[in-house]
Amino acid sequence: MIIKINGKSENIETKLRLNELIRNKNLTPAAVVIEYNGSIILKEKWADILLNENDNIEIVSFVSGG
Repeated sequence: MIIKINGKSENIETKLRLNELIRNKNLTPAAVVIEYNGSIILKEKWADILLNENDNIEIVSFVSGG
Protein backbone atom coordinates (compact mmCIF):
# COMPACT_ATOMS: atom_id res chain seq x y z
CA MET A 1 0.00 0.00 0.00
CA ILE A 2 1.14 3.55 -0.68
CA ILE A 3 1.15 6.17 2.07
CA LYS A 4 2.68 9.63 2.09
CA ILE A 5 5.26 10.45 4.77
CA ASN A 6 6.50 14.04 4.98
CA GLY A 7 5.34 14.64 1.41
CA LYS A 8 6.99 11.54 -0.12
CA SER A 9 5.14 8.44 -1.24
CA GLU A 10 6.27 5.22 0.41
CA ASN A 11 5.25 1.66 -0.27
CA ILE A 12 4.40 -0.22 2.92
CA GLU A 13 4.35 -4.00 2.42
CA THR A 14 2.13 -4.94 5.36
CA LYS A 15 -0.56 -3.26 7.41
CA LEU A 16 1.05 -1.31 10.24
CA ARG A 17 -0.17 0.69 13.17
CA LEU A 18 1.21 4.18 13.61
CA ASN A 19 3.40 3.13 16.57
CA GLU A 20 4.89 0.28 14.49
CA LEU A 21 5.76 2.69 11.68
CA ILE A 22 7.61 4.93 14.13
CA ARG A 23 9.47 1.91 15.55
CA ASN A 24 10.35 0.65 12.03
CA LYS A 25 11.82 4.04 11.19
CA ASN A 26 13.98 3.89 14.35
CA LEU A 27 12.50 7.11 15.69
CA THR A 28 12.33 7.93 19.38
CA PRO A 29 8.66 8.35 20.30
CA ALA A 30 9.47 11.00 22.92
CA ALA A 31 11.24 13.10 20.28
CA VAL A 32 8.54 13.21 17.57
CA VAL A 33 5.09 14.62 16.93
CA ILE A 34 2.82 12.93 14.40
CA GLU A 35 0.19 14.54 12.21
CA TYR A 36 -2.07 11.88 10.71
CA ASN A 37 -4.38 12.96 7.89
CA GLY A 38 -4.35 16.54 9.15
CA SER A 39 -4.73 15.88 12.89
CA ILE A 40 -2.09 15.78 15.61
CA ILE A 41 -2.26 12.36 17.28
CA LEU A 42 -1.36 11.87 20.94
CA LYS A 43 1.30 9.22 21.56
CA GLU A 44 -1.18 7.25 23.65
CA LYS A 45 -3.35 6.78 20.52
CA TRP A 46 -0.63 5.68 18.08
CA ALA A 47 -1.28 1.97 18.70
CA ASP A 48 -4.98 2.49 17.90
CA ILE A 49 -4.39 3.78 14.36
CA LEU A 50 -4.06 1.23 11.56
CA LEU A 51 -2.51 2.78 8.46
CA ASN A 52 -4.51 2.70 5.23
CA GLU A 53 -3.87 3.33 1.55
CA ASN A 54 -3.30 7.05 0.77
CA ASP A 55 -2.85 8.11 4.40
CA ASN A 56 -0.85 11.30 4.84
CA ILE A 57 1.60 11.39 7.73
CA GLU A 58 3.84 14.25 8.82
CA ILE A 59 6.59 13.42 11.31
CA VAL A 60 8.26 16.29 13.11
CA SER A 61 11.41 15.46 15.11
CA PHE A 62 12.85 17.53 17.90
CA VAL A 63 16.62 17.91 17.93
CA SER A 64 18.86 19.60 20.46
CA GLY A 65 21.62 22.00 19.67
CA GLY A 66 22.03 25.56 18.72
